[in-house]
Amino acid sequence: MAPGHAQVVPLEPEFIRPQDGHDKQDCESRAVRRWLARHGARYGRLNPIYLGDDLLACQPVCEAVLAQGGHFLFTCKPASHQTIQEYLTGIALDEHVERVKRGRTHVTHTYRWLCDVPLRADTDALTVNWLSIEIHDAKGKLTYRNSFITDLPVTRDTVAELADCARARWKIENESFNVLKNGGYHLEHNFGHGQQHLAALLVCFNLLAFAIHTVCDLATGAWRQARETLGPRTRFFNNLQALTTYLVFVTWTELLEILAGVRAPPRPP
Repeated sequence: MAPGHAQVVPLEPEFIRPQDGHDKQDCESRAVRRWLARHGARYGRLNPIYLGDDLLACQPVCEAVLAQGGHFLFTCKPASHQTIQEYLTGIALDEHVERVKRGRTHVTHTYRWLCDVPLRADTDALTVNWLSIEIHDAKGKLTYRNSFITDLPVTRDTVAELADCARARWKIENESFNVLKNGGYHLEHNFGHGQQHLAALLVCFNLLAFAIHTVCDLATGAWRQARETLGPRTRFFNNLQALTTYLVFVTWTELLEILAGVRAPPRPP
């Protein structure tokens, strides 16, 4: 995903579940590192920036990202990063302010940053670049505040774009997870793994279908026209199921043009 784009294309999943030969309970951090070890090299050529919440803003995950040729941009909460907070205390931070139009009014974005900060309190600590954003409404009321760490250069020219990228992580929740739960895919929040991995396999099928549909939204004109005509995905899926239940179509394009209302449906034989 990227700022300014509504679509989110899912990649291969990595499940959080007990691993063979390990006594410790599995967790999100270990799952992320397994995913990077299995798939990171494949996506390294894309020069990816990996986004994540505060749980991933730790040295093992950051080092795993860098080892696979990627970059990280993780949420960094003050309460869980005391070393960084100590470096931020009592100094004048670099600051950049932008006035942004939002509807009929304006809001103020204030960015601050500090480079080459140790991620933890030991001699082997990875140095990272810290940045924050605060948003005040037209009356001066604080409406949003967050901070992040990254290995990418943070300057007056890049800080706003980096903050936009970090904040766009919520598109993963809104444009993929919520769609999978409420947009006709019937993927529950806790789908489980199943006794013989059946549920995990169904999750993979759901994600694969969602990925194919999202690529079609981006690349296929007839599909995109049908989706725009019918609106919500559930309506699109219901109409698709109804038509293919009773009629046979020669091509996908014919079916999609009928769904879009630009071609009359064929007469039954």
